[in-house]
Amino acid sequence: MQTDYDAIVLGAGPAGLTAGIYLSRARAKTLIVDTGTVGGQMILSWAVANYPGVPETQGRRIAKTMRDQAESFGCTILSNSDVLNLDLAGPVKKVTVEDEGTVTARAVIIATGGVPRTLGIPSETQFKGRGISYCATCDGDFFTDQDIAVIGGGNSALEEAVSLTKYASSVTIVHEFDHFQAQPWAVEEAKKNPKIRYLMEQDIQGFEGGEHLEQLVVSHKRTGEVTKVPVTGCFIFIGYQPNTTELKGVVDLNERGEIITDGDLRTNVPGVFAAGDARVKRYRQITTAVADGTIAALSAVDYLTSTAD
Repeated sequence: MQTDYDAIVLGAGPAGLTAGIYLSRARAKTLIVDTGTVGGQMILSWAVANYPGVPETQGRRIAKTMRDQAESFGCTILSNSDVLNLDLAGPVKKVTVEDEGTVTARAVIIATGGVPRTLGIPSETQFKGRGISYCATCDGDFFTDQDIAVIGGGNSALEEAVSLTKYASSVTIVHEFDHFQAQPWAVEEAKKNPKIRYLMEQDIQGFEGGEHLEQLVVSHKRTGEVTKVPVTGCFIFIGYQPNTTELKGVVDLNERGEIITDGDLRTNVPGVFAAGDARVKRYRQITTAVADGTIAALSAVDYLTSTAD
């Protein structure tokens, strides 16, 4: 069975890069294709302090190290390359890449990650980049000594709210429920910070301002009382949307669009695996993505060995 590659990895975040490292080191001819910049969401993290064995560093530095490792083992990486078509059903997987044409492989690992979920209201788009942000580490210092809001109630929302107090005069956490979904330690850390206050059980009605954001408009879910919160910045942390739109009908997805896998990260399609934030999982961290990439790659190596001519 002649193919251009043994394995193709879709996505060059921590999961995809790790998969590339393991596949290439196992002497599998490997191509990684990413529609954006190598590193994925990881490169947006200014300070990564919980990556085991690595002192606090920038996410982009970890990404560069991973890329260098993968390439040192012979992995080919294409960045900023759109995938135009996928045909993964048969024993020969076909991936059509912009400017490269159709390339083939016997195994594919999907590690396409996700993007920040949006509120989906018109004024959100209006003030995106003019007060509204989805990345505290990218934009936090732009709001030094200003009053800002954080929308969300999970770990990311509370952790980032705490980190933003390094810059902002005050941080108002706005959440739709009367309780948080975050872990107890994240809630405790936020509640002991004197710069943070809370607006619970709130629906987001919109954002107002001129050239830049000036206030957030919310309404209480039970009473309907409308409140205008004067803020010059608003950070939205309400989860991620998996980058799987093009995978509908290709592999099985759940109701949230996440790829369904077994414990070895096999999808329902033989020879196709999934890793990282695009698949069904509870925790989304660099370390969990790396673990996924390792498991998916080793499973792919087993598949390649067992199906070899």
